[in-house]
Amino acid sequence: MGINRELLLEKAEENGILLDDNSLDRFDEYSRFLIEYNEKVNLTAITDPEEIAIKHFLDSIMLTKAIEIKKNATLVDVGTGAGFPGIPLKIAFPNLKVTLLDSLNKRINFLNEVIQALELEKIQAVHGRAEDAAHDNVSRETFDFCVSRAVANLSTLSEYCLPFVKVGGWFVPYKSGKLEEEMKTGKGAIRKLGGELEDVISFHLANEDERNLVRIHKTDRTGKKYPRKAGTPSREPLK
Repeated sequence: MGINRELLLEKAEENGILLDDNSLDRFDEYSRFLIEYNEKVNLTAITDPEEIAIKHFLDSIMLTKAIEIKKNATLVDVGTGAGFPGIPLKIAFPNLKVTLLDSLNKRINFLNEVIQALELEKIQAVHGRAEDAAHDNVSRETFDFCVSRAVANLSTLSEYCLPFVKVGGWFVPYKSGKLEEEMKTGKGAIRKLGGELEDVISFHLANEDERNLVRIHKTDRTGKKYPRKAGTPSREPLK
């Protein structure tokens, strides 16, 4: 059973995102692949095709509400899991150059199979922890955009992600619910990491709970000591 193509097309168009038949075919195949693979490896609790279309695919491509995705821009998706939001963004915007980062090899194997099956180009799945990968000169401060739907507070997530972003670029975490307290405690940490918390773009997905895109602009280089060693950012969040 495939996704509701008409629903995805309609909701995307409502938000100014145009999907062609090739993109819809790829979303359909991605959904089938996700449901089938999920029986072997736990990738997502969302397995209904219609919910996948809205809560995974549409949610992912809503990044356009926060930033303009220019041709050949580079993007890293930290803690990508089953490929969200990185793969839907690649499908919707084929010229985007995407790196998917995840610490579990089983997920990387799945992502590589999806990339091959969907015949996606200029996209790679990298096995590693953000704490290590962000200290690699090949990846550090080289991306136009960093995105993440990983579950962590804003201070912790910023320490993992801002080191990947070049000065002038953007880090945009996807968050749920009310963010007032999280933003209040996260502003200082973001500044220490070379970022500036600009604003929050809020939206709803087909009557679902509120979703937020937090716009963090990289205004200065990140100190070499960040991110700190594994476990420290979550155990002792910056303030």
